[in-house]
Amino acid sequence: MDEISAVATLAALAQGARLRVFRALVGAGPQGMNPGELSAMLDIPASTLSFHLKELTHAGLVSCERESRHLHYRPALSHMNELLAYLTDHCCQGRACAPTRSRRRVACSPSHPVSI
Repeated sequence: MDEISAVATLAALAQGARLRVFRALVGAGPQGMNPGELSAMLDIPASTLSFHLKELTHAGLVSCERESRHLHYRPALSHMNELLAYLTDHCCQGRACAPTRSRRRVACSPSHPVSI
């Protein structure tokens, strides 16, 4: 994956409804779902869902297959994995990423410095 493709893929996911649709399809796994199931599950009107599915398809995150008169959408898991690999390709500059000691999460606020 190159930078242009990664940006297009991330842009497609940078919208709440599309992210929910994609996550639902990933949850369904390789068998995918039809638009009626997605619409009912996510409470998204059919016309709106159609627009979001088109955007996800154009970004390569979803594939669509016609089964007789019905459409069936599946997550493009290989494309998702390519994006994850691209994002983590240079993780920690080649060093192990596992934390060496337990870290405590501290909420940041302007009046309180962060201590770890």
